[in-house]
Amino acid sequence: MQHGSVTVNGVRIAYVEQGEGPLALLLHGFPESGEATYRHLIPALAAAGYRAVAPNIRGFAPSALPADGSMLLADLVADANALHQALGGGSDAVLIGHDWGAATAWAAAATAPERWSRVVVSDVPPLWYFARYAGTYEGIERLNHFWFFQMDIAETVIAADDMAWLRQVMQDKWTAPGYDATEDFEATRKALGEPARLRAALDLYRMNFGPKVMGTPEWEAAHMALWGALPTQPTLYLHGTADQSVSLDEEALAAIGASLSDGSETAFVEGAGHIVPAEKPDAYNALVLRFLKKEV
Repeated sequence: MQHGSVTVNGVRIAYVEQGEGPLALLLHGFPESGEATYRHLIPALAAAGYRAVAPNIRGFAPSALPADGSMLLADLVADANALHQALGGGSDAVLIGHDWGAATAWAAAATAPERWSRVVVSDVPPLWYFARYAGTYEGIERLNHFWFFQMDIAETVIAADDMAWLRQVMQDKWTAPGYDATEDFEATRKALGEPARLRAALDLYRMNFGPKVMGTPEWEAAHMALWGALPTQPTLYLHGTADQSVSLDEEALAAIGASLSDGSETAFVEGAGHIVPAEKPDAYNALVLRFLKKEV
C-alpha cells in the first residue's frame, strides 16, 4: 500500500491506497483507522480493478486536526465528497463506509449522487432505524458510550493505562467473541494517542449528540436534512449477527432492504460483531465484490 495526503476543506487528510481504476473511497469509524478497518478489503478491491483509498478522518492521526475544531457529521460528509474530487473520482466511483463512515456514506451518497455509482454500508443502519433504536431501552444500554463520552472525565478515563478502557471495550463489546482486536487497537493508539486527537474523536459524539441539543426539533431537522434521505444508487447494507452496539433482527433487516433503491441488497455477516470489515473479511469481501460486479 502507498501512503499519501491531500487537503480538502482546509484539512490535510492522510490516506493509504492501492490499485488502479475507478475510485473506491473507504470510510472508517470510531475509534479506528482506515488502513486497519479495511486492511483486508483494500487489496481485494485493488485486485478487482479499483483504486482503493482509505483515509483517516479529520482529527485522526496522521490526518490533521481541523483548525476550527469542528467534528460535525456535516464536516465528514463534506470531506468525503471533496475527497472524491481531489482524488480524481468519476461517476463510476464507489463509496464504502463503516460506523461513523457508514453515517457519512449514507449522507454523502444522498447529497452528491452524481459522484457515487454504488454504496456499501455496514454497522450503522439508515437514520430512520438508527434514531428510533437509539431511544429504546436496548439502544440506550448498547450505545452507552454515546452518553459516557459526553462527560469531561471520559478523556481521563480513556487515556489512562495506555488507553486500557478502549482496548477492553474493543475486545469485549465491539467485536465478537473469539476475535483478536489487537491489531485494530494498535491502530487506535496511533490515531488517537495524543490528547488533542482523543478530544477530537470524542467531539464526534459531543458535537453531534450533545445532551443539550439531541432530540430537539432543530437537531432532528439538521440530521434529517443530512442523512434522512436514502441514496438513490444501488446500496449494499451489511450487519454482523453478533453486533453488540446496534441490534438487528431479520424483520428489521428486511425493512431496511425494502426502503432502499432498486438494485440494493442487505445481508447479515454471520458471527461478526460491530467491526464487520475486519472481523469477517472473507465473507465481507465476497459480498462487497459480488455486489460491485453485478449488473443492475
